[in-house]
Amino acid sequence: MGRSLLTHFSMVTYSVPRFASSTYSSLSHSHSLLIFRLSFDYLQFCFDLFVFSRSCGLSIGGYLRRTRQQAGGDFRCFCSSVAVSEPVNSESSASPVRKRIVSGVQPTGSIHLGNYLGAIKNWIRLQDTYETFFFIVDLHAITLQYEAQQLLRATRDTAAIYLACGVDPSKASVFVQSHVRAHVELMWLLSSATPIGWLNRMIQFKEKSRKAGDENVGVALLTYPVLMAADILLYQSDLVPVGEDQKQHLELTRELAERVNYLYGGRKWKKLGGRGGALFKVPEPLIPPTGARIMSLTDGLSKMSKSAPSDQSRINLLDSKDVIANKIKRCKTDAFPGLEFDNAERPECNNLLSIYQLVSGKTKQEVAEECRDMNWGTFKIVLTDALVDHLHPIQVRYEEIISDSSYLDDVLAEGARKAVDIADVTVNNVYQAMGFLRR
Repeated sequence: MGRSLLTHFSMVTYSVPRFASSTYSSLSHSHSLLIFRLSFDYLQFCFDLFVFSRSCGLSIGGYLRRTRQQAGGDFRCFCSSVAVSEPVNSESSASPVRKRIVSGVQPTGSIHLGNYLGAIKNWIRLQDTYETFFFIVDLHAITLQYEAQQLLRATRDTAAIYLACGVDPSKASVFVQSHVRAHVELMWLLSSATPIGWLNRMIQFKEKSRKAGDENVGVALLTYPVLMAADILLYQSDLVPVGEDQKQHLELTRELAERVNYLYGGRKWKKLGGRGGALFKVPEPLIPPTGARIMSLTDGLSKMSKSAPSDQSRINLLDSKDVIANKIKRCKTDAFPGLEFDNAERPECNNLLSIYQLVSGKTKQEVAEECRDMNWGTFKIVLTDALVDHLHPIQVRYEEIISDSSYLDDVLAEGARKAVDIADVTVNNVYQAMGFLRR
């Protein structure tokens, strides 16, 4: 890395204005010193910019583009970008560190097939490869009107369903969001650096506030993307599993991380006694290729949702066999012959085939060949049987876990302890970098 820096600096010196020998000899000694001083200051500027931009995980060009966007100005630099092969904060090859993932589900309503196939089922695979933190996001559940008793019960139910679906407490940290107070603390600190315009453009806020009406919408509905950013940045997450509809919120998280790194990180933090560098990792999205968005049973263009007024629109994980059969029998279909994937004119067909593929464990090609010539009546029976067979072991395991309250409490307490160990380091660093007097 030292050689690449020296090479860069030698290139920079050639970009400093130079003079022909005859012209330069006519300059006074003071002018010569001035030119030398300007060249030295330029080199120092490039070095500082390089170090700080790499600490933020950006190239110099990327860092300056982000700075210009956030500042709203027209700041420009003519330095060349620097390519460095060594990763930021690289670890020793002798002790590789697994990348970290965080994710969670709100304890509102019943956990349904969309939550399971779009998120929880993927967690089971991820926990074997990554360091994982899966929590019940109860603080997000109060952004709209709710019942306190229902929130209490749903929080425990959601935790039990995590475990029943296969989340392993020996591999993943499972905890309740409100049990780690650093989530709320970091949210408040991040709020001070979040432009209100960033929140006003959030699509979900516009949709939910329009449905609920101004009198029923609290400030939390507007600011909850900042809490979501705190949830992610608190654990220095490398990757975040998200559906297509959550990509906008993750982009806000990334922008906010870069903004705070610029405002308070680097040499500014070091002058206050910190280690310097970036305060937050800038996370990347992890979008599963299949099952990222399961659609409603009554409208193939709308996402399966807990908040939909009709329970007919979703399969809940704890639905009985008869309830599942009734919902599939009545779900919306079409009048086209045969069944096929990826026809834009047949959203319901694509959704139901995708559900069958995911719960049966078959490939997309296998399902396409199996179901190509089926009619809807035959396929609905096949889909119902596959759903019942897949969900029955989860339902049995759920009943075992929810009846053993001490086991569930122990799992949540241990998960929160592991989470606090990481979260407290992050939030204390942010307090320090922002100039707070600590006890």
